Amino acid sequence: MKLVKDILGEKGADIYSIKPGDSVFDALTMMSDKKVGALVVMEDGELKGVISERDYARKVFLKGRSSPETSVREIMSSHVVCATPRQSAEECMALMTGKRVRHLPILDHNQIIGVVSIGDLVKAIISDQQFIIEQLEHYING
Repeated sequence: MKLVKDILGEKGADIYSIKPGDSVFDALTMMSDKKVGALVVMEDGELKGVISERDYARKVFLKGRSSPETSVREIMSSHVVCATPRQSAEECMALMTGKRVRHLPILDHNQIIGVVSIGDLVKAIISDQQFIIEQLEHYING
């Protein structure tokens, strides 16, 4: 069973962040440049929220708002669901499914050390299952 710290070790622990006062347009530009679906919102080294493509679609685009004139603060999710590096991929998957989030900041001693997505967790779980299948096949076939 893979732990979050193992997933971050494999994928890297790059943290892409934006400030609450920055424009949604700037956030979208950064997401596109970094090829990610969400950014953590940080101010003075403190996690304030998460902004995702979903936030943009629901709170800007569908409401006819302008991304250059809308601030991140106005649309970010401020109730952030987080995990620790010692939690398993399965625990995080259950947490994300239950809370209906797709990106999970990872905190260690109240410091953000990375972000995992639902895709990262699915990949890790599939990898673990494939390893178990291979071991069982090897055992059965001798």
